[in-house]
Amino acid sequence: MQPHSPRRRIRPHRMAALVSVTALTLAVGTSAGPGERARAPRPVAAGANPMTLARASALGPCMIRGAAAVQMSEGVPTPGGYSRSTGTVRALTLMIDFPDAKGPGSALDRFGEFFPQTADWFRTASYGRLDYRAEAPVPRWLRMPKPFEAYGIERGAPFDPGYRELVEDIVAAADPGVDFRDYDLLNVLVTPNAGPSALDTVLSVTFAGNTEAPTADGVPVANASFVYSRQDDGSGTYGQTGYRVLPHENGHVFGLPDLYTAEGGGAVGHWDIMSEDWGANNDLLGWHKWKLGWLTPEQVNCASAQGTSEYTLTPLASPGGRKLLFVPVSGRSGYAVELRTRGGNDETVCRPGVLIYKVDAAVDTGMGPVTVHDSRRDSGGCTRSPNVHAELSDATFRPGQRFVDREHGVSIGVGGIDMDGNYAVSVTRSRPFG
Repeated sequence: MQPHSPRRRIRPHRMAALVSVTALTLAVGTSAGPGERARAPRPVAAGANPMTLARASALGPCMIRGAAAVQMSEGVPTPGGYSRSTGTVRALTLMIDFPDAKGPGSALDRFGEFFPQTADWFRTASYGRLDYRAEAPVPRWLRMPKPFEAYGIERGAPFDPGYRELVEDIVAAADPGVDFRDYDLLNVLVTPNAGPSALDTVLSVTFAGNTEAPTADGVPVANASFVYSRQDDGSGTYGQTGYRVLPHENGHVFGLPDLYTAEGGGAVGHWDIMSEDWGANNDLLGWHKWKLGWLTPEQVNCASAQGTSEYTLTPLASPGGRKLLFVPVSGRSGYAVELRTRGGNDETVCRPGVLIYKVDAAVDTGMGPVTVHDSRRDSGGCTRSPNVHAELSDATFRPGQRFVDREHGVSIGVGGIDMDGNYAVSVTRSRPFG
């Protein structure tokens, strides 16, 4: 669970490196390699996410719930136990190596592979609502007492016993210079020469909402991301894109599930970093931004009434305006509608338009809780960017196109584009929701 411990100012003499992103508004897995999942014991504590919407409000019908058996759900609000995702979030970042895999060069060089890029990415994605501060109070490699192989770390490894032993050893090594009560989450940047290359197997993993985690300074190390190797595909873009494994992993500590499946990124493609985090930059879905508290209630519409309703959507990449339209079809699922354009974190959008996708809170992480509907099936897509699922790159709906779900009596049509680039969208329901 996420500890609700007293928060204290970081003492300057204990902070060797600090990346700070100033919040504009303090409002209220594994890496995306096929077959990988975040190890996420179901959280039980309350209060990690600041979403405060009442289910009796106009948005109530759209606050779909996860099932009890779902480990990491798309339901809103996010259950407690995860890290906060708005306001100032302090990320304790430790660089570790092993007797048989000594860290090359400076540990702060490893830190520099991920920061300030990760903090900048979160600032852009959250419209400044997340003030992500990565802190490295121990500016050197923390040497573990056992060889890397002794921990039994491999793809899909459970928390016990290997990761429990590793966390205990990390705490023992760091504790003299770190007060764990000062932080909201833990990033462990493993020396890249420990274990196989990410091209061979992806080891990066997150243990989120872990109620069985060891404690440090009286608080559980419940939300921890581990990053191994380097996600370098040989295209020469590692310096610009290699950091993106960490925003993906931190997505889990904020309660987001994996959107790729054992078959890869074919369900969502490159429309969310929880689906594909290799290669070119991409953002989060609007549904995830609402789930994380980065969209205000005024930026979300809930289309639950019978008849036809008209809406205007502004680009997800830009601050302000209506961002998300949701059409519930059950208490656990519905269709999310948003406008995606090239801007912000979305550098590969090659067909700007309205993205329509099914969200199912009853489907678990890595099993396909989100499915993007392709407006141009079997087109081959409109991008040739490496590590981007091309087929869904042109999935967006353009003016004059319509999505129809006859089973639930729902039709979503895309109208015109105004002078500011906003899109008109209509929703027709043949019967009321509920």
